[in-house]
Amino acid sequence: MKFTHDAIVIGGGAAGLTAAGGCALFGLKVALIEAGEMGGECLNNGCVPSKALITASRRAAEAREPTRFGVTLAAPQIDYSGVHKHIHDAIAAIAPHDSQERFEEMGCEVIRDHARLVDRHTVEVGGRQISAPRIVLATGSKPLVPPIEGIESVPYLTNENLFDLDERPDHLVIVGGGVIGMEMAQAFRRLGSEVTVIEPEALLARDDRENVAVVVEAMKAEGVRFVTGLAKGVSGGPGAISVAIDNGENVDGTHLLVAVGRKANIDGLNLEAVGIERGRDGIVVDDRRRTSVTNIYAIGDCRAGPRLTHVSGYEGSNVALEITLGLPAKVDYSALPWCTFTEPEVAQIGLTEKDARAKHGDAIRVVTETFHDNERALAEGNDAGRAKVIFKGKKVIGASLVGRNAGELLLPYSQLITGKASSFAMGSAIIAYPTRSEITKAAAFAAWEPTVFGKWPKKWARFVSNMRKRFA
Repeated sequence: MKFTHDAIVIGGGAAGLTAAGGCALFGLKVALIEAGEMGGECLNNGCVPSKALITASRRAAEAREPTRFGVTLAAPQIDYSGVHKHIHDAIAAIAPHDSQERFEEMGCEVIRDHARLVDRHTVEVGGRQISAPRIVLATGSKPLVPPIEGIESVPYLTNENLFDLDERPDHLVIVGGGVIGMEMAQAFRRLGSEVTVIEPEALLARDDRENVAVVVEAMKAEGVRFVTGLAKGVSGGPGAISVAIDNGENVDGTHLLVAVGRKANIDGLNLEAVGIERGRDGIVVDDRRRTSVTNIYAIGDCRAGPRLTHVSGYEGSNVALEITLGLPAKVDYSALPWCTFTEPEVAQIGLTEKDARAKHGDAIRVVTETFHDNERALAEGNDAGRAKVIFKGKKVIGASLVGRNAGELLLPYSQLITGKASSFAMGSAIIAYPTRSEITKAAAFAAWEPTVFGKWPKKWARFVSNMRKRFA
């Protein structure tokens, strides 16, 4: 078969851009197809705008405590149009990194249209057919909208249109207490909105329960209201929306944000005709991210598995290496990190204590160090939180952190979990003082302390001391 390209990548988000760019930089002829905005969900309505909003809200929160550390600030005056501008300025500043022009400079043919598979090697796009020995599906995900009675008859927000608001909601009702729901709840509350979060189960369900409790208490203190229950019906119109909950309560607000999760964006790809298996949560793939049609890969949010921007980039890199150099690259999520950017932040890498106990039982040991014992945190007047490190023997298999900038502390644990560094080396490292990262060294040393200062080292120390006395 005569191919028009060496590789075809469908999707211009984090996964697709990494795969297409990697293949192009190795000199392959690549077609990169994107019908929507370049940069995908993360740039346009996910990570970038949400963190810009959180940054603006943090500035307001600091000024709400008028006198601290001997410094008095004026009460914040919030111009939401300015917040809106900051959000879109951040998107615009980063957009060139993901632009069509940049990837054309790398050597990609960028096609801005919808694509569908014709067969295992052929894609139809923009009225033409192109072909390649390898095809990569990286079409991302979209907000999951649950079947709540009346949902289609009221104006509701998702992350896809939330950041287009040019006026601050008076009362934002959020259905869903996951990452998006919790981050946006605190941010809008700090910007002056009333906020109610409705969640039937655990808030931030995949994170350590003790750490989540620290965040929930902080958010309650700031005025976020939490309601336990399942949203079963919505009614009303613009500026006046009511949510009926299965506990009999009604929550009234001006705006409704639905944040209950995401689903794979794979409709219209013609997967069934080509023989690609779909699962409950997206395209089914193996650990090399090959679909049931093995020359076609599915990476990032469109396949079943973790949905995080850094995961998309990682899988894009792996697939690029496999396509260009023939190196089979299996995913390894033993040290998978994630972070919820509330204040304090909740960060996780590897196994939580709950998952570790389910997998290893009593073979694990949990070492906890608090920021109350960290001298940088005390100097900053912000010592809320802890680092909980899970060991199996002397090997770290997980870490759960909560505290200011907790996500910034995850990198050393990646090295420890993957075996690229040892807990002994970390416990004996020279760490800049005073820094919050000292908490990592403290936890690592705590795991070795019984050994270092155990029975036999003490005997040896006494022997050395006695010998010195004798020959002094």
